[in-house]
Amino acid sequence: MAAEIITREDLQEFGERLLNQMKALLGGGSTEEQKKFLKSYQVKNLLKISDNTLQNLRQNGTIPFTKIGGILYYNYEDIMKVLKGEVKSKRISFSK
Repeated sequence: MAAEIITREDLQEFGERLLNQMKALLGGGSTEEQKKFLKSYQVKNLLKISDNTLQNLRQNGTIPFTKIGGILYYNYEDIMKVLKGEVKSKRISFSK
């Protein structure tokens, strides 16, 4: 067998590739990647709001959501529109 010399740069490159592959497998990707759908806890953390505030935003139609198997999902783009002020409340009011 022929001996092969491994340099410090080779090891560093190997380590970076290994970390990137592990991140991809674990779903950690780069910080620039954003999930298309968020769960309630992620929306609360992003907006820094409480459970009750998120529930109010759902009820008055400010933040659209989808419920699948008991889990609420929110479209990331919809959340960004709310943050930018592009979405108004869709609350229906009944007058007497």
